[in-house]
Amino acid sequence: MREVTLTDKEGNKIGQAEILEAHTGEGMLHRAFSIYVFRNNRSEVLIQKRANTKLLFAGIWANTCCSHPFIDEDVLNAGERRLNEECGFTAHLKVEGTLVYKAEDPNGNGVEYEHVSLLTADLNGDVGLDPNPEEIEAMEWRDVSNLKEDMKNNQHAYAPWFHLGLNIICK
Repeated sequence: MREVTLTDKEGNKIGQAEILEAHTGEGMLHRAFSIYVFRNNRSEVLIQKRANTKLLFAGIWANTCCSHPFIDEDVLNAGERRLNEECGFTAHLKVEGTLVYKAEDPNGNGVEYEHVSLLTADLNGDVGLDPNPEEIEAMEWRDVSNLKEDMKNNQHAYAPWFHLGLNIICK
């Protein structure tokens, strides 16, 4: 079974654990990344509706892509790999910050407790989308201002890490 890197709150590696173990009980703080792909001078962001088959936060809108790097994998390499695997395209990513959050799945299926690297890409036009149906139910471009307003009014429709990261990136 796949393992994740356990960290302290500053992101320093303190061990590793099986991925399901890290997401059960109280959860174990572990390394993750969230990708936000923008276009039109960051006025629009590409978002995904998580597949209903996902264990955690199924059927909820989230940022473009998120996952966990393999043990000792560079976070930018991991991000580029997962962006292609989940969304069917590649983009040049950069790190724009980090956050630590903890959130229980609304259906009681586990907990996310993550030290997240916030990765971004800025596109100059459209990109061909080929979402992996095991990961993604739908994808769409959303106006950032309208999205932030909708997140305030419909919090439960969005993954908890999504608005946290978006507010850091789009101050």
